[in-house]
Amino acid sequence: MDIVAHAAQKFGDQPAIITADRRWSFGELDGDTARIAAAFEACGARRGDIVALVAPNSAAILLALMALMRMGAVAAPVNHRFPASHIEGVIARLKPTMTLDAAKLETFITDALNRTEASFTSATEMSRPVSIIHTSASSGKPKAAMHSLSNHWHSAMGSAQNLPFGPGDCWLLSLPLYHVGGYSMLFKCLIGGGALAMPSPDASLADSLTPFPVTHLSLVPTQLYRMLRTDGGQERLRSLKALLLGGSAVSAPLLREAIREQVPLYLTYGSTEMSTQVTTSPAPVTEAQADSGVVLPYRKVAISPDGEILVKGECLFMGYLEENGIRTARDSEGWFHTGDMGELSEDARLNVLGRKDSMFISGGENIHPEEIEKALTSIEGIEEAVVVPAPDAEYGMRPVAWIKARSDALDDAAIIASLRDKLGRLKTPVALHRIQTWQTLPGSAKIDRGWYRNHV
Repeated sequence: MDIVAHAAQKFGDQPAIITADRRWSFGELDGDTARIAAAFEACGARRGDIVALVAPNSAAILLALMALMRMGAVAAPVNHRFPASHIEGVIARLKPTMTLDAAKLETFITDALNRTEASFTSATEMSRPVSIIHTSASSGKPKAAMHSLSNHWHSAMGSAQNLPFGPGDCWLLSLPLYHVGGYSMLFKCLIGGGALAMPSPDASLADSLTPFPVTHLSLVPTQLYRMLRTDGGQERLRSLKALLLGGSAVSAPLLREAIREQVPLYLTYGSTEMSTQVTTSPAPVTEAQADSGVVLPYRKVAISPDGEILVKGECLFMGYLEENGIRTARDSEGWFHTGDMGELSEDARLNVLGRKDSMFISGGENIHPEEIEKALTSIEGIEEAVVVPAPDAEYGMRPVAWIKARSDALDDAAIIASLRDKLGRLKTPVALHRIQTWQTLPGSAKIDRGWYRNHV
């Protein structure tokens, strides 16, 4: 299926991409991406070849990704915020036919759009690979996850059945295109007919919302926290049709605040390997709930005997690209083991407890750091928390916490007393460390838990 051509036939003059300087209709998108696809072919890129794009979000990279999809090449958007040595390692493992950084990409797209002919060979097989998205590397080096057109198509179709996105709607591209949540927006746009708004890469989230008629927004909890404290932020969020919130655990105070401000909030759980969303709230949340919504169409979820979340279905990726080819990473029954621990209710609602590799045993009891972190951030004045195990002669391991707290937060003794009442003595941290900024993974906003485990 050539979904760009199909979208042009279906949605015609409806806006598809909106920037500060220009609007592309679906018809114009069809013509421009055809010219770019022809330019890639003229430079030697062929079906199945990998093309690496090391650049921030822009109209140029968005057009390039769609063009590569149409001609059958495999797009590999790479995190440009990685250290140079990290990027070199990623490129060396990918072995791409072409690599374009931000400057080269802009020149390539400008030249391509000046072409008069747009002859290219369209690839239509649903099973063909179209993207390589790297995992966030929360442990070890990032893995190169390869997805087919079918994976992304079914992901967008299942999402749309739960959260419609059609003509007249506008989704702000607030996530990077090298992230599966950002890349998935292409398919939400092309399948549903809503427009994507491309903000300036230097603009704040609040400033990015102002120039565009945004109806849908995807955020991580930190972004939501900041928006609720920005002048006019509450009113702007309240005016949306939907705010999709995921990427990490949401604290109960933040959830209650968003509900109190009448933000149309949809909680979601997903992964790179499942082409983004796995579960999502079926309607805007109205109370501080523990679950991440219901299992979406084209996905299946199960819980293993030891409590690990297992997933499969049409959205499950092709596998990890490794030196010797594609490793499917599925067990004998086709399940992918996520590394997350969770509980699944009878009505298919998923409660994510935390990472399997974060869990530790203290005095014979399984301890999930995320449970303690949620309890910490439920205390007034504590904005964020990270809990890791520390060696203990008597119990084997005991929890230690780092917290980011406001000046009006309780003192350490009061925090410890509150946690002991909520969680019991064994789950209460033996030490609290107050910090202003977090140690994060290279090129990522994710907290580097390994650093804290090594500094207890």
